[in-house]
Amino acid sequence: MNLVRAELERLGARRFVQLMLVLLVLAFGVTAATTLAGSHRPTVQELSDARANAAEARRHMDEMYQRCVDRVNGNLPPEAEEEYFPVDCNELDPVRQERLPVATDFLPGVFVFAQQARPLLYFLVAFLVLFGFLVGASYIGADLNSGGVVNLLLWRPQRLAVLGTKLGTLLGAVLGLSLLASAAYLAAFWLIGQAAGFPGRLDGEFWRGLGAVHGRGLVLVLLATALGFALATLGRHTSAALGTVAAYAVVWELGARLVLEIVDAPRPDRFMLSSHVGAWLTGRAEFWDGQACGDSGAGFCDGFYTLTWGPALAVLLALTAVLGVAAFVAFRRRDLI
Repeated sequence: MNLVRAELERLGARRFVQLMLVLLVLAFGVTAATTLAGSHRPTVQELSDARANAAEARRHMDEMYQRCVDRVNGNLPPEAEEEYFPVDCNELDPVRQERLPVATDFLPGVFVFAQQARPLLYFLVAFLVLFGFLVGASYIGADLNSGGVVNLLLWRPQRLAVLGTKLGTLLGAVLGLSLLASAAYLAAFWLIGQAAGFPGRLDGEFWRGLGAVHGRGLVLVLLATALGFALATLGRHTSAALGTVAAYAVVWELGARLVLEIVDAPRPDRFMLSSHVGAWLTGRAEFWDGQACGDSGAGFCDGFYTLTWGPALAVLLALTAVLGVAAFVAFRRRDLI
């Protein structure tokens, strides 16, 4: 019998996997139903008012930028000198903004797919990451704890081949499910935007950005699945993976972060795994460094620093690779009885 087919059947037959699939469907259904109930198709008058409000907001931005330039040139009247303006007027320049106000910003109670698709996709990725980690940990943890791996090795006495097949089958199944779930999920909300909301501007730039987030999210799901598998293999139980993550979150993400802030360590967020996860998923993440402006005096100081997706991915891949290799080495040398 084919080992991959056997592992797929074992994976699909697990009650925990079936329960997680039911929860996945329920979560998506509740999100879609809530969105549908809270949205309506905008009327012609609402669209006209929204366009007028967006145009007014853009005019106000132009006026503020021009007043800032006039202040720098000394052309403001005395009574306007008390207005607050940034040191660098380029911060107010509409041309330099990431995005300008658009009509869909002024449509309350209307689901706009172009604006909400990315936050909804982040929610989907978060759920799939949790799904992959729990399924990966329980898949190997239950077999190690119950003796199922020993029985499998009696049939196929090659430890690394058996463990590698389990991991590969798991990753393939999670990837396939993630692709199907994300396609159905985004299609459902696209239909809501068409029928009971407003599509928004769905140009090539929008789809490329959404596709990039989707691709990075799938990589993160696979890494989380492999991490759960590796931790459960090292600890020989599903609870070992869950306990490790809980301990890391409490001891390092909360405790160590607090200590680093107390001692004023420079750029403490770069030492946190959650920071690298966020930087990878969004492409880049900005954090505040209180040490950067300690000696700046009264002048302007930009205390923000950035983590980009490249170094973040390197950290996540290195962590997964180290734990994965350790899991295979331990499995090869361990007495499984």
